[in-house]
Order: sequence, then structure tokens, then C-alpha cells
Amino acid sequence: MATKLFSIRNVINKPLNFLMNKVPQYQTSGYNLKKISTTSITYVNFFNKLPAEKLWKSVTSVSNAGAKKGRGKGAGRIRIRDLNRGQIIGIGKVNMLWPGLSAPVIRGRELLKQQRLPDDPERMEKLIKLRDSMTKFRRLRLSPIERGWSGSWMPGRSIGAPDPVGDEEFTGFDTKVLQLRSLLIMKGNLGRTRNYQAMVVTGNGQGLAGFGIGKAKEAPAALRKAKNRAGKKLMNFEIYNGHTVFHDFFTAFGKTKIYVQKQNEGYGLKCHRAIKEICQAIGIKDLRAKLEGSNNLQHIVKAFFIGLLQQRTHQQLAEEKKLHLVEFRAENENYPVVVASPSQVRTKEEIPKDETLDFIQYVMNDRVIFRRKKFPRFYETMPHYQIYLKKYEKFRNHEKIRLNLKVEYGEIKSFLNDKYPEEKEVKEA
Repeated sequence: MATKLFSIRNVINKPLNFLMNKVPQYQTSGYNLKKISTTSITYVNFFNKLPAEKLWKSVTSVSNAGAKKGRGKGAGRIRIRDLNRGQIIGIGKVNMLWPGLSAPVIRGRELLKQQRLPDDPERMEKLIKLRDSMTKFRRLRLSPIERGWSGSWMPGRSIGAPDPVGDEEFTGFDTKVLQLRSLLIMKGNLGRTRNYQAMVVTGNGQGLAGFGIGKAKEAPAALRKAKNRAGKKLMNFEIYNGHTVFHDFFTAFGKTKIYVQKQNEGYGLKCHRAIKEICQAIGIKDLRAKLEGSNNLQHIVKAFFIGLLQQRTHQQLAEEKKLHLVEFRAENENYPVVVASPSQVRTKEEIPKDETLDFIQYVMNDRVIFRRKKFPRFYETMPHYQIYLKKYEKFRNHEKIRLNLKVEYGEIKSFLNDKYPEEKEVKEA
């Protein structure tokens, strides 16, 4: 150990001895550092090369491996809560350059110094926007027409027509989002990965409509895929009188059951919100649908489309039964109207006794909708209601009599018209 120390001392002393022998004035007056030329060596590292913003980001951010495992959820969202009303250290009213805060300490080989930059007239407006964006996380505001089923969530919102295919464009089409959800899939090499699944329906409101499902890593890509698939799988549906379905029907998919009822004009759409969006895409305006069983959204959509495709026109029903199809409507005072006639009509002898002749029971495949029991009104058990019924008894059948007169004679007339025919002529004049 002594020999090693001695050799190191000799190595250090050699250049000093050389200088002492070469320049004799160093021996008397010591070392004169002003006459020795030196070169500056800049010590560059991670901390003086980057500004404060990137340094803080390196401390608070999540690594790629951590992001894959689900760490740092919401890290991209700005959550700064500054006690100084959004002011950032290094940025103030005066446009100054602060090394280490608003700029790195060293830029290339140049050591930056504190200096005042030229004035910017739009600087304050930019600062206010920056502080507003940092102090509060504001969601995207939508007009009431553009909102979906629940605020600014995607389900229920419109995303426009599908992308054109070649030279053909989807003019008059509109696409509504029915479902947008994130799926977590576990993989061997990547671990837990997140995908998005979207389900949409598109239509022109005139009988053409279709639905599609799309999956992608990002939500906009999944919506675009679903929209374009729905545009490629359009189906044509016939609409009765331009406002409703041809008849009541029952449809099911999986454990989802739907009972659909035809309604008069002006009734509206009283059904599940997904079925309502489908009806608007097709052009159906009046409908009632009762949902039973599972409320899986994809099953609801598939079941409703299957039911619409299986419905038959009045002429097809008349040809199936080989009987006249007669309609009774309340707005026509239940006056019978023949809506379809077959090419060949069966006689009474050809109709078996056990055949279903009720129209609603036939189109519903002998299925019955469960209805709650109706209880009597509270006033029907009181004595004054019995008095009312006795007074009303002489008038209670007038509506039925009017209907029977229309059916038999085609008009409402008194039994005195046959006895006094001149009275009828006077009234007509």
C-alpha cells in the first residue's frame, strides 16, 4: 500500500516539477492563475436540461407497463387545483424568461439568463384560457337536441349518415347510437386490454333501416365501424298507412320477449327507448311494445327486427286463411271495413270447428299478453252510483242502436220514416 501511494505522489508531482523548472518566477512568487488558460466544462444533466413542466410530468406520470395494468386512471384529465387562482410559477403578467421554470437552464451550450421578452398583446387572454382550463375540468356542453338518453353520454346520440361506398352516398340517412361499452379482455402477453363495443341503428325514415355492431381499441373507431356495417346491411320494411305496423305480433330472442301492438294515428311510441330509436329510423310513428324477460339490449334489437321481418301484409293473411279480412276501428265507430280479400274464399262447410278465427289470436300464434286484474272504482259501491245507473238506463244503449242502424240501413233514421216518407224529403230539402 505504501508503494502505491508513493507512485501516485510521483505522478502528481511530475507536472508541477516540470512547470517549476521551466518557469523560474513560479518558484519565488507562487502560482499566477491569470496566466493559465482554462476551458469551461458545462455539466449537463436531466434536471437542468428540461423545464419545470416536463420534470413534474416525469415524476407524476405513469409508465407504459403501469398503464397496461390499469394504473393511473384519469391521468390524462387535468386535475390541478392551484391555491393561487390558477397562476403557474414562472408565468405572470410580465413576459419574462425564467431559467428552470419557464425554460431549461441550458440550451445547447448556452447558459440561459433571466431576461424580459417582447410584450405580447394577446398574452393575457391566453393566460386566462390556460388558467380556466387548469382549474376546472369542464365537460363538453351539448344542446338539448344533440343530447342522448342520459346527458352527454353517447347512447341515444346521432352520429350522422354512414360513410359513402364508392359513388353511392347515404342521403337522408341518420345513425343513432344504441350502446357503447368498454370491454376488458385478459391476454397472456399483454395482460388486461381494453376494447370498445358499439351498437348503432341507421335508417332513412321511409322503410329502410339496419343495425350494426363494431369493436375497436378506441370509441370513435368502434362507432365508425358499427355505422358502416349498419349501412351495408339495410333491410326494407313495409309500413301500414305510413305510420304503424300491419298487425300485432309476438317476437323473442334468447330470453327476451316482446309483444308489439298496432295503434291508431296520433298514439305515439310507447315502448323501450331502443325500440323507439329503431321505429324512428324506419319511419314507424305509432306503436306500443311490452317487454318481458331479459332486458339485454342486443337481444331487444335483434328480437324487434326479427318480428318486423316476420310480419305479413293484410293480403298475405287473407290468402293464408282464404277468408275476407275485416277491420273495425273506433274512429269509424267500429264500422266494418274489408281491407283484403283472397282470390278464393272458403265456405262455412270448409272451415273446421276448432280453427282459430280471431285475428289477434291468429297473428299472435295463440299467445296472450298478461294483463293486470281491473278492480272496481271506489265510487261504484256507493248508493249514489246506483241512483245514477237507474237514471242513465233509458239512454245507455243509444250508441249501440246508432251503430246497428248504420250497419243495416247505412244511415241513422227513425222508424217513423217509413210511415211518414214526406218528412224525410222535407229534411233533405
